[in-house]
Amino acid sequence: MDSLKQLEELKRRHVEAEAAGGQERIDRQHKAGKLTARERISFLLDEGTFEEVDKFVVHRCADFGMDEKKIPGDGVLTGYGKIDGRLVYVFAQDFTVFGGSLSETYAAKICKIMDLAMKMGAPIIGLNDSGGARIQEGVVSLAGYADIFLRNTLASGVVPQISAILGPCAGGAVYSPAITDFIFMVHGSSYMFITGPEVIKTVTQEQVDKSELGGATTHSSISGVAHFATSSEEECLARIRELLSFLPSSNMEDPPPGEPDRSEAVDAKLDHLIPSEPDKSYDMKELIKAVVDHYYFFEVHAHFAQNLVVGFARLAGKAVGIVGNQPAVLAGTLDIDSSVKGARFVRFCDAFNIPLIVFEDVPGFLPGVNQEHGGIIRHGAKLLYAFAEATVPKITVITRKAYGGAYCVMASKHIRADLNFAYPTAEIAVMGPEAAVEILYRSELKSHLNPAEFKAEKVEEFRLKFANPYAATERGYIDEVIEPKDTRKKLIRALEMTSTKRDSNPPKKHGNIPL
Repeated sequence: MDSLKQLEELKRRHVEAEAAGGQERIDRQHKAGKLTARERISFLLDEGTFEEVDKFVVHRCADFGMDEKKIPGDGVLTGYGKIDGRLVYVFAQDFTVFGGSLSETYAAKICKIMDLAMKMGAPIIGLNDSGGARIQEGVVSLAGYADIFLRNTLASGVVPQISAILGPCAGGAVYSPAITDFIFMVHGSSYMFITGPEVIKTVTQEQVDKSELGGATTHSSISGVAHFATSSEEECLARIRELLSFLPSSNMEDPPPGEPDRSEAVDAKLDHLIPSEPDKSYDMKELIKAVVDHYYFFEVHAHFAQNLVVGFARLAGKAVGIVGNQPAVLAGTLDIDSSVKGARFVRFCDAFNIPLIVFEDVPGFLPGVNQEHGGIIRHGAKLLYAFAEATVPKITVITRKAYGGAYCVMASKHIRADLNFAYPTAEIAVMGPEAAVEILYRSELKSHLNPAEFKAEKVEEFRLKFANPYAATERGYIDEVIEPKDTRKKLIRALEMTSTKRDSNPPKKHGNIPL
């Protein structure tokens, strides 16, 4: 064969591979409101940077007539490219080829780029749209999933891993995204569940549709499986690009710097944001946005466990992870879901060298039989463990309430926070004045001629003596009581001061977080 014919053959193979499952299936994908795998990669990556790997790979199955059905690429696109000029590795499952089902060679393609990502220290992005294991290949397909799960686990804390669910993701296939750091879903077109509605109906007689069972709304607000839910694939892919702008490429690097904003600007309105009435709510996100660069807060898990707020922002161009109690939801108490949400986020930031800023206004852990029976002790301990274990810079601002064990948990000085600030409105105590007085003066309240007046007097007395930041400041538990308007300036200087921080945990194989 002469060189011209060899080039023709190469071009023919490229065309065949790029045709995927054929125009009819591509049209069907578009009709369902979904992009093709190649379109998704093109939208996600910087223009012209995608380099495909294993484009001509085909499956090895000879059973059930599969030897006569071979499509180059075998249902998944793999390769590398750039996002904002930074190297990333990506795989995109192609539903037009065998329903995106996973085969032995399909899994090997994914494993190859995951291995490369680990060696080169670059993020892994998985675009999931698959019918699950390829039944024709039996246990070989299951082995392929396990090979991927292992690499997800080994890559955890080494390089960022991001999963986008852009179609079905069911059965064992859900565990790869579940191990990754962030999961994106799209309303109306993406679904995740271990067993589908039909199986559930057969086994438990429960009737539920796939959207209610495992759609974007369910997983972003009820189960907490998904961190982001978007209205379209384009929005989903754009949000992935934005998320990466806050993250380092690996655990050996720092996050990329952003454009600094407003220097150390003072914001006088913060002096009036925190209500003087202890039981009046306010929006912690309003405070966060007033402090950070460009007034922009990239919230994570926005619809799940909303009594705790987590997300990314920048201060003087430096990426930070923010954790804040939300007084506007459940009074900012910590419960099972918020504890797990916070612990997961804190551990991610610690793994990837992202400083933590904590805004604290917490009256305690949410009381109730359901919380106790659900394991609030165990789950609350996860957040405590995560903050105590973290060695990145940790800076806490107590805005109002810091009561009981929740005070200890929320990055207190006692669990290695580097700088702890408090507003003059801060109340640092074992419990709130009302509850404390009822315990301390139980017998007097029963026998007093005017118990309401006596209680009010003692509450005010307790508040003046204990419900303020000064007792803690006198013991060095609070480094400085600051004016709210100076918050941005104080945080920027604290970040600068802690930028060379070096801390470590005792030598060990790993700790045993209370899972």
